[in-house]
Amino acid sequence: MWRVTIKGLLAHKLRLALTALSIVLGVGFVAGTYVLTDTINKTFTELFTETTKGLDVAVRGKEAFGGQESAEQRQPLPAAMRDQIARVEGVRAAEGSVTGYAQFVGKNGKPVTTGGAPTLGVSVYATPELGESTTVRSGSLPKGAGQVAVDARTAEKQGFAVGSRVRIIFQGPAREFTVSGIVGFGEADNLAGATLAAFDLATAQEVLNRRGVYDEIDVVAAEGVSPETLRDRIQAQIGGGYEALTGEQYAEENAKAVGQFTNVINIALLSFAFVALFVGSFIIVNTFSIILAQRTRELALLRCMGASRRQLMRSVLAEAAIVGFVASLIGLGAGILIAIGLQGLFEALGADLPTTSLEIKPRTLVVGLIVGVGVTLLASLAPALRATRVPPVAAVQEASMAAPARVGWVRITVGVVMTALGVAALMVGLFADEAGNRLVTVATGAIVVFLGVAVLSPLVARPLSRVLGWPFAHWAGQPGKLARENAMRIPRRTASTAAALMIGLALVSLVTIFAESLKASSAKILDQAVAADYILTGPSGGFTGFSPEVVKQLSAQPQIEAATGLRSGSFKIDGQSKGLTGIDPVSYGRTVRTDTISGDLGDLAQGGLAVRKDVAESKGWKVGDTVTMQFPVGGTDRIPLRAIYEDNQINGEYMLALRDYQRHYQDQLDVFGFVKAKAGVAPPESRAAIDRVLAQHPSVQVRDQAEFKQEQENQINQVLILFYVLLALAVVIAFIGIINTLALSVLERVRELGLLRAVGMTRGQLRAMIRWEAVIISVLGAVLGLAVGVFFGWTLVSALDEEGITEFALPIGTLLALVVAAGVVGIVSAILPGRRAARIDVLRAVTTE
Repeated sequence: MWRVTIKGLLAHKLRLALTALSIVLGVGFVAGTYVLTDTINKTFTELFTETTKGLDVAVRGKEAFGGQESAEQRQPLPAAMRDQIARVEGVRAAEGSVTGYAQFVGKNGKPVTTGGAPTLGVSVYATPELGESTTVRSGSLPKGAGQVAVDARTAEKQGFAVGSRVRIIFQGPAREFTVSGIVGFGEADNLAGATLAAFDLATAQEVLNRRGVYDEIDVVAAEGVSPETLRDRIQAQIGGGYEALTGEQYAEENAKAVGQFTNVINIALLSFAFVALFVGSFIIVNTFSIILAQRTRELALLRCMGASRRQLMRSVLAEAAIVGFVASLIGLGAGILIAIGLQGLFEALGADLPTTSLEIKPRTLVVGLIVGVGVTLLASLAPALRATRVPPVAAVQEASMAAPARVGWVRITVGVVMTALGVAALMVGLFADEAGNRLVTVATGAIVVFLGVAVLSPLVARPLSRVLGWPFAHWAGQPGKLARENAMRIPRRTASTAAALMIGLALVSLVTIFAESLKASSAKILDQAVAADYILTGPSGGFTGFSPEVVKQLSAQPQIEAATGLRSGSFKIDGQSKGLTGIDPVSYGRTVRTDTISGDLGDLAQGGLAVRKDVAESKGWKVGDTVTMQFPVGGTDRIPLRAIYEDNQINGEYMLALRDYQRHYQDQLDVFGFVKAKAGVAPPESRAAIDRVLAQHPSVQVRDQAEFKQEQENQINQVLILFYVLLALAVVIAFIGIINTLALSVLERVRELGLLRAVGMTRGQLRAMIRWEAVIISVLGAVLGLAVGVFFGWTLVSALDEEGITEFALPIGTLLALVVAAGVVGIVSAILPGRRAARIDVLRAVTTE
């Protein structure tokens, strides 16, 4: 049987090649994802190891404040603590350091952006051991208030050199410095994509708003003292509000934080790889079903010669395992190219992911092989079971390879139950408050829905093929009629082929509908909640922040009625990190519409807190209560509750008076700004006044409401393109499946095609018949996919109503374009099978059994 298996593979190697290609692409995506994220992790691990050279102990605030709306923040260290640590036995040197926001302005007058990496200002070390990780490429480290050192990558890109004058933007006014030196970090030219402006400690404390405090105190141990021993001694001296870490612990913790970020990328990309493999499994089922149906007489002869059903089962599964193994090996090689391609895709979209030499771990190879072989075996299991049911008498009967046209009640029942269970899981995951891991529940529900629809699709394949094929039957002559009949003849095969495309287009239509709904919802929020005429953002669309000086200067312009800034921060309440917005209640009330149900937002002028209605209800708070909040600066404070407001999708859950925000946060950056022109001032005049102010603040971007809406749409479209590219793999695999099915059906119908040629059908008509059949199958898959995608889109938008996605928008034009694109896919996929059919020798075909 082993020789039979090998000969069977060799005899059908071309038929299995396209099936193997779907596994190659799926495994390649899995391997590429692991290679990409492992490479990023390796880059950061090497970087953190390099930057902690010479560091024995690091001291910092113990409590970490961080949430979805802001980066991690910690309590600063008082300057006196450095002297306290320096007196600890075993300390050779202790030096404070600070880090903050500093953004270069390029020679073109525009801010230097990084595509997501931070724009850092740092202090340089005076202690040689602590500065060991920093290599001076040219010039020297900065000394004095007018000097700065620049990382080598930024210097190269922007044309900065030693002696150049550069302008740098801070939380306060921008300032000019002279470049004293160009620095790197070992072999790295920068810190994983970040720009770096390095100052001496006194200058850094001044420009980064760290006067009298440090972000961290770094320690070098005396000879003979281990980092662990010194860490314990220092911890005993500084108390429980701060923590001491060895240099190794510090590097590992930073690498772990990066690992959490790459895990998100990993899960997201592996999800798309799973979709590709899921689609590929339909191709495998179809291919093995057709091939085994074509080999009915061969299998029956094996049964006549004494082969048991178990041996046939093993033979078919062995074929599948070999195909899966070979395809997986090729896929692992393709994964390296895919990793490079994914990196290029992220860079093209503005996310410059740092990399070093590619990291290929044994885990990647093992997982790739297991996934590839496992999916192939699982998908071939059902065809293998059907092969064991071939009776020996079939060896002397006329072969009948057509699948049953009638859909049985068992199949209908199973399909209905699966679809119902999938929808139920989907609803629980989206709408239930306590649904465990909601993402897993939703994903499981979606998979079961897809399987249920695939099981039921033969039920609608015949009538839909009749409807979709009507234009071809009436306008494409005899080839069109035969194409429709062929699509209707074996509905199970037609449905199975269309199901692969259905999954891909269902997901494409889902993200398209969600993106359109997000655009409509964002526009509605802006219209209803924002009274300002102009919106200010930083260079990264509101994530980097900008100096509060901008709003201060705009407020003084005679053409402006009000200008306000929003600051973002994190705090802890009941031990949990939450995000808040810092506001000036007077100017904020003039630019953002907020309906209060208790108290008045203006009362925050004397300090205090305002919370959203649902938060107040869940906590049992009312105006006049005091709320105990823990902040990065100043620790725990009791803040009076001044107002409770309705949700407008802009304010967030908590709004803190600006005077309290300034007391409790070290960094003072506006993440958004709103500007309202005075009544009677023409838009060109107010815009000119804003532009004059922003000429001194090149990092700030201004847009009116229409421009801001367009910018939001552009950002959504950019993410949509990323989804389209990642989902394209599933569509390509479905495309391969259509080619494969048509090619196999040509081999299966050699006699039929030969007879058609014998009775006068031309080669062109034969190609047209194959082409229109492919179009019908493709459009059938598109129609089923759009139906499922619209349902998924509606449920997702409905579930996110409380998150601000309130508008369900159906992009009819785009969805119709997807159907047309599916038809084009069908035309292209029919080219090779059509040519093969046209080359069939008529005499040999009509004598084929």
